[in-house]
Amino acid sequence: MPLWRSRTIGAAPKPERDPGDLPHAVRPTLARGEQVLASAQEDGTGHWLLLTTFCLREVADTGDVLLEWPWHEVDTGAWDPDLWALAVTFVDQLGGRQWVLQRRTGPGMVPQVFRERTSATVVLMRAVDLGPRRTARVTIRKVLPTRELVEQVLWGRGPGESDPELAAAVHAVRVDLRDQVGLPPNPPVTAD
Repeated sequence: MPLWRSRTIGAAPKPERDPGDLPHAVRPTLARGEQVLASAQEDGTGHWLLLTTFCLREVADTGDVLLEWPWHEVDTGAWDPDLWALAVTFVDQLGGRQWVLQRRTGPGMVPQVFRERTSATVVLMRAVDLGPRRTARVTIRKVLPTRELVEQVLWGRGPGESDPELAAAVHAVRVDLRDQVGLPPNPPVTAD
């Protein structure tokens, strides 16, 4: 007797495709050591979402690269199985993107690969919370192609770095995390 049963609710998922099985026009030029790990075609636009070992790309069916973010600059994401949508935010905090991946190709391995690639970049992370609207997150992440470590400070909604108490707490966390990974101990006082 199996330990669990698999049951599909709603539309049946599309069969898995080889991630390299892409239309010729959208096949990316890959860097040395880079591979396409997952791909899917967005329902509304027909653009291709390519998840490689090094970055997340959105490519038009003409081959034009519309978006390209290295994994260490992808902040968060969420797969909504009810909407068949992948929503993504980036570390620049200027907005995000959403792709619906149901009708054309299905999501394939996109949700799993997305989670694995973003997680692979996080070395250390610590939240700073001094109360409502006084938060920040300090993260040490790895640039996957070079294995270089970079520091990111993401300020929450509110006064951010202009709050002296919050800025001091963030600075202390930055010094501590940098020390733990062997980066120089004296980061600049302002955020990156």
